[in-house]
Amino acid sequence: MKRAISAISVLWSRFYLWLPDRIDRRVRVLAWLSLVIQVVLVGTGGAVRLTGSGLGCPTWPRCTADSFVNTQEMGIHGVIEFTNRMLTFVLVIIAIAVFVAILRLRRSRPELFVLTLLQGLSIPFQAVLGGITVLTGLNPYIVGAHFIVSILLVVITAMLVYRVYNGPRGTVRSASSWFLIVTHVTSLLVAITVVVGILTTGSGPHAGDAKTPRNGLDSEFLQHLHSWPAYTLFGATILLVIAAVVGRGFSSPEALGKVRRHSVLLLAIEIVQIIVGISQARLGLPEILVGIHMVLAAMLVAAMTAFVLTLRSPVELSVAPPSRGRPVAAARIL
Repeated sequence: MKRAISAISVLWSRFYLWLPDRIDRRVRVLAWLSLVIQVVLVGTGGAVRLTGSGLGCPTWPRCTADSFVNTQEMGIHGVIEFTNRMLTFVLVIIAIAVFVAILRLRRSRPELFVLTLLQGLSIPFQAVLGGITVLTGLNPYIVGAHFIVSILLVVITAMLVYRVYNGPRGTVRSASSWFLIVTHVTSLLVAITVVVGILTTGSGPHAGDAKTPRNGLDSEFLQHLHSWPAYTLFGATILLVIAAVVGRGFSSPEALGKVRRHSVLLLAIEIVQIIVGISQARLGLPEILVGIHMVLAAMLVAAMTAFVLTLRSPVELSVAPPSRGRPVAAARIL
């Protein structure tokens, strides 16, 4: 027994020493995978709803009363819903991998540890919420809450990617006060646009199949209402891009470069989103365009998150790994 414990201890010590003691390619790849899988899940969740497959597996956690997997009799809807559920296991693997990869960095980079921990803790919460969604017969407000949690996870993983590349949050503002205010107003407009979009989907033809309950709101009015914060967001983003091009009021050329890159990315996503939004309205809401619109919403949130994080210069970290496990810097997440 002692030999077995000793052997396990030796293996663990070797594995622990193999883990990154600084940000390397392994950490960067896993951080990106964390963000990508969250956006993919938004897309597959949208596919479940757009194809009316929300009850393709009519119960939870099993797919049927007697089987954890879909059966041939359940058809394409069962395949779509079961595939979406299976992607959760991919998410679990990635979440565990990125959390383990950060273990040796938990003292020097506590913000990364917290972000990976939050991602991991969200998985059982999302699973339970998904189960409630099925058991309540796809209640539109529960479905909407499920989507909001997915968007929050996009925010968390986008923060993870940004912090991996740029270091912990510093105390020095990288832009003038008015620029910070406009940026935060813009991020609020993103949140409003997403929430109104969720209500719009829950009221219209793509809330599910004919038997799926709608939220009872006026779908046509909500489509117009959804466009108001979206166009205001577009105008605010143009203002931010112009300010970044002019380049006044920024703390350093490096900070200005980050702001410019992220503002242009944000504007590009919004332009594509507007084109898709107008097209789907003109073409009678085809499922493929609505699905693309949902994925672009997740990408927009990720881009907005990264843009907000450029407002403060990161803490400068030592190139050498921390000694004796002491923290290099006490860093906040945001």
